[in-house]
Amino acid sequence: MRHPEVEIQVCWIEHAPVLLDAGLDRAATAAGSGIGSGTASGDRRVLVLPLILNAAGHVKGDIPQAIAAARRRHPEVEFRYGHALGTSDQLLRALRHRLHQAMAELDMPDPRTTGVVLLARGASDIESTGEVAKMAHWLYETTDHERVEIAFTGISFPRLEQAVQRLDLLGASQIIVLPYYLFTGRLIQRISRQVGRLRQQYPTRVFAQAGYIGPHEQLMDLLDLRLTQCRDGTALLPCDGCAYALAAHHDHEH
Repeated sequence: MRHPEVEIQVCWIEHAPVLLDAGLDRAATAAGSGIGSGTASGDRRVLVLPLILNAAGHVKGDIPQAIAAARRRHPEVEFRYGHALGTSDQLLRALRHRLHQAMAELDMPDPRTTGVVLLARGASDIESTGEVAKMAHWLYETTDHERVEIAFTGISFPRLEQAVQRLDLLGASQIIVLPYYLFTGRLIQRISRQVGRLRQQYPTRVFAQAGYIGPHEQLMDLLDLRLTQCRDGTALLPCDGCAYALAAHHDHEH
């Protein structure tokens, strides 16, 4: 653990035992008792760090609404909402490492003939999907791969099959599917099944599925940075109580 002085509570937005409200309440109770706050005596503060790649509906709507409710339940506690992970040098280096590992599994073919599909979750928020395109361009600019396509597993387009079709038409001899995901789960398993079907569909192409980011050292460094920024107030999320969050809550209520 990098910060043994800090009381860390983990919660999820959905599909988990400890959801947002419970996690915020636990953190507020710990802050109120002064347990592992890492702050000055009497300073009751909760730092909320979204372990999410890009800011979309959950980051701009669900979490701010949960924090607003927690503030009403715990008026004696200060809640600070940190920035999402975002498109960063640390994540670029982590993705490049996973890409290099996939290239090694293919015995290091020519990157100029090896296409890459950066495969993300997808969102209805165009800023979020735009960040995926930005990361893909960073990969293109900082590697020797001449073809870096983006694709999404849901909600947004293009999908994986469309990106692979394009790389096939462009003559890529090898195709690496690079998941832009933090952790494993049902979607990573779905991607594996899709890659298996693509191998059958394109028998003259060589496919590799790179690993997801996982507990990479670069991710830990980025979380350290976001923690510091949230603690000193230099990078708080703009949508903490902004009009977007309020509008999203209004739409949800209706």
